[in-house]
Amino acid sequence: MFYIYFLYSPSSNIYYVGYTNNYLKRLSEHNGSEKNTFTSKHRPWILKAVFECGYEESLAITIEKFIKKQKSRVLIEKIIDGMQLIGSLAQLVRVPFLRD
Repeated sequence: MFYIYFLYSPSSNIYYVGYTNNYLKRLSEHNGSEKNTFTSKHRPWILKAVFECGYEESLAITIEKFIKKQKSRVLIEKIIDGMQLIGSLAQLVRVPFLRD
């Protein structure tokens, strides 16, 4: 199963969107990796929401790219808050399986 996950950095007040087949492992990597990456500069990260995308990695990649391409904090917050989605995004994103 692949997932879209949303992280929040309270120290930087930013969101991060990613996809994975193991979101708990990815959260640990974002918070603990010694590599110098975008996410390493904004620690700690809090898992805000996780969405199941199905068993096709290509669909998870498509959804992640769509969300990132929008460059919209408002959209990300609406997705996390469970707002009713319409149009293309409604067809891509399913009901969240984890939300804080």
